[in-house]
Amino acid sequence: MHHDTPGRKLFLTVNNVMLIGLALLCFLPIIHILAVSLSSKGAATAGLVKLWPVQFTLSSYEYVLNKPQFLISMWVTVQRVVLGTSISMLLTLLVAYPLSKENHQFRFRTAFAWYFVFTTLFSGGLIPWYMTIRDTGLIDHIWALVIPGAVPVFNVILLLNFFRGLPRELEESCFMDGGNYWTSLWRIYAPLSLPAMATVTLFTIVGHWNSWFDGLILMNSPDNYPLSSYLQTVIVQENLSNMTADQAAAMADVSNRTFKAAQIFIGSLPILLVYPFLQRYFVKGIVLGSVKG
Repeated sequence: MHHDTPGRKLFLTVNNVMLIGLALLCFLPIIHILAVSLSSKGAATAGLVKLWPVQFTLSSYEYVLNKPQFLISMWVTVQRVVLGTSISMLLTLLVAYPLSKENHQFRFRTAFAWYFVFTTLFSGGLIPWYMTIRDTGLIDHIWALVIPGAVPVFNVILLLNFFRGLPRELEESCFMDGGNYWTSLWRIYAPLSLPAMATVTLFTIVGHWNSWFDGLILMNSPDNYPLSSYLQTVIVQENLSNMTADQAAAMADVSNRTFKAAQIFIGSLPILLVYPFLQRYFVKGIVLGSVKG
C-alpha cells in the first residue's frame, strides 16, 4: 500500500520534474533541427531559428530528396539494415540457445561461452580486421557491412540470460511429446522470447543505421557509402566537391545549415518511427532474465 505522505509527494514531484527535464533534453535538439530545416536560408544563417520555423519553406527537403547521392546512400543503408538485422538475429538465436544449456546437455558449453566472451575483451586490431575483410573479397560490397558484425556478442549474452530464465519444464514437456532441440527452439523459446528479441532487434537496427566508420574504410566508391558514412563526409568533412552545376544553382535558396539539418532529420526519422512500436518490448526486455526466481 502507498500512503500519500509529504515525503512521497515530494519524491514523486522531484522524480517527475527530473524525467520531464531529461525527456526535453533529448527531444528539444530534434525539434530544433526540424525547425532549422524548415526555415529560410537567411533566417537559419542569421541564427534566428530556435524551436519554430522562421519563414517556412521546404526548399531544403526538395534539394535533399533530389540529390542522387543521398538517395543512393539511403538505399544502401536500407539494404544493410534488412540484411544485417535478419542474419544477426538468426545467428544470435542459434548461438544463444545452445549456450544457455547446462554442461551435461552441451558438453563444451563453458569453452564456447568463454570463446565468445574473449572477443569482447580483446580485439585483433583495426589493421588485421581490415586485411581479413580485404582478403575475403568483400571490400566495396554490401556484405562487408553485414558479415563482420553478424554475431554481436552483447546481444548473445542478453538472449542467453533470458533463455536461462525460462522454466526447464517447458523444454522437458516438449521432449516428452516427441520434440527435439530444434522444435524446442522454434516452438517454445523463440515465441516466449519476443520481448528480449525485440530489444536485441532494436539494438541491431540502430547499430547498423548509425554505423559510419566501417562504410568509410570498407567502401572505395562513394556510391556504396551507407547513409551515416555519406552524412559524415558531407556534414563533418563538408565535402561538396562533387556538386554539379544544377545542384549549385539550387543551393541559392538553401543554406549549408538548412541543407545539413534536413539530411540529419531525414536520416534519423526511420529510427524515430520504428522505436515507438518496439518500446513496450524494449522496456520489458531490458530487465528480463536479470532476476531469477
